[in-house]
This record gives sequence, C-alpha cells and structure tokens, in this order.
Amino acid sequence: MNMYAADSHPGMRRDHNEDSYKADPEHGLWVIADGVGGHSHGEVASTIATETVQQDLSKGSTLVDAIQHSHKAIIQEINSRTASNMGSTVVALSLKGVDYEVAWVGDSRAYIYNGDIKQISRDHNPVSEMLARGAITAEQAAIHPERNVLSQSLGVSENISVKPGRIRGHIRPGDQILLCSDGLTDELSDQSIAQIMTEQRSPKEQVDALIQGALDAGGRDNITVVVVGDKSDHKSAASSDGGTLNNERAVVEKKSKNKSHDGKVLLLMGAMALAAIAWVVLKVIR
Repeated sequence: MNMYAADSHPGMRRDHNEDSYKADPEHGLWVIADGVGGHSHGEVASTIATETVQQDLSKGSTLVDAIQHSHKAIIQEINSRTASNMGSTVVALSLKGVDYEVAWVGDSRAYIYNGDIKQISRDHNPVSEMLARGAITAEQAAIHPERNVLSQSLGVSENISVKPGRIRGHIRPGDQILLCSDGLTDELSDQSIAQIMTEQRSPKEQVDALIQGALDAGGRDNITVVVVGDKSDHKSAASSDGGTLNNERAVVEKKSKNKSHDGKVLLLMGAMALAAIAWVVLKVIR
C-alpha cells in the first residue's frame, strides 16, 4: 500500500517545530515523534526517534525493539550535552501487505478510519488510565487538566522504563490508518476528525484539511499528521459486494419464477387429466 500523505506545521503559537516524521513506504513504515514540550532540544529528540526507528526497521529490527533503541539513543545524546533533559513521544506504523503493527510511547496517537473512526493506540498518561478504568468519561478526559502529563516518554531520564504499547491487525478494503501528534487531537475531537476524513477524498486532502482544522481551532501546538490507505477501496469493495448480492437476488428470483412456471404446468396437466377421465366416464355411462 503506497497511497499515503504526511505533513507537519509548527502551529499558530510556536516559533519552531519540535515534531518529526518519516514516511518510508519502501519498507512499509510511517513514524511520528513529538518532542516533549517544556524540555530543551525537543526537536533533536524527536528527530533521533524517527531516524533510529527507520534505520532499525530497514535492518530487520522489530518495531518495539527499534523504539526502545531510540530511547537509548536519546539518552546517549542527553549524556553528551550539558543540562539537557530532552524527550519525545513516538507512534509508528509497520505495514506488510494487509498486516499492520502499531507501536507507541506517549500520547501521539494511531486511529483506524473506515467511515467511523477508532483510536487503536492508548495514551501513556494517568488520564488515559482513569478513562480505561471507567473512573472518568471521554468528555472529562478531553478537558482534564493533566491530560498532557505523560507516564512514559523516550529520553528525559535513564530512570524511565520504556514499555511501548503495541497492537496488530489486518487492513480491510477502504481502511485508513491515521497517525498524529497531540497538536491535532488537542484541538479536534475524534468526531471532528472523522467528519474531515469523510469529507475529503484523498490522503493529501485529508491531511491538509486536518491540519487546517487544528489551526482554525487555535493551533496551540505543533501539528503532524500521516494518513495511510485509500478510502475509495471501501467504495469499490461495497460496489463489488452489491453486485454479488444483486446476482444472488437475480438467481433467487429466477428460481422463484421457475417454480411458479412449473406449478402452472402441473395444474394444466392435472386439469387435462381430469377432463380425460370425465370423458371416459361419460362414454361408459352411455
């Protein structure tokens, strides 16, 4: 699957972009990293994350191992500097045929869109944990004051134990996978994202419209979006299914007509037989 689009914007309130992304369709890899806000050299950390994951995947590493290696690479860079505690989130998609794997650390997200939208990653933060336990609602989580506090990130400190989240699945016709930094999801609800994905036709149009939507909503952070997949495949599959259903319906109708025709023939033959019997009876009586 080579149909994809990716872009990044610094937003309306930042003078530089700490997000980084890689699109490597040759190896079926797409990665977004978001330099942790408030930490020096966040853009350095996010670049190390995306480049390390890309290099390791191209050498045959697993996605989880590559992400853990990127954590160590950022720590190594921290140790080479003075008073640096740079960090980053990461979300990565590995796609092989119809099989996908998504792995992540932090609150950069992955979604599947196919008319409806579903988040398939799970934010590494206390608010997400409370939501998973049912302690708060999705509406409360969206405005919780600690929604951007991370329980895991790459870099920052050697004391952080990085355990990437991971999910695997299969792509169906028309499925699209959306990767994004929190600059998108802090500004747009999942429903708004789904609406934009529905209204726009191509991945490029979807990416452009999502970033513009986040900017129009305030653009308070860097915004990075990757969309992989062609939603028109869903329409083609639906059309094909519809054709199959129509053909099946035609066969059923044909069988029904045949049964009706056969019934009429039997009735006619029965009537003829009765007439013949009546004629014989009349002959005998006479």
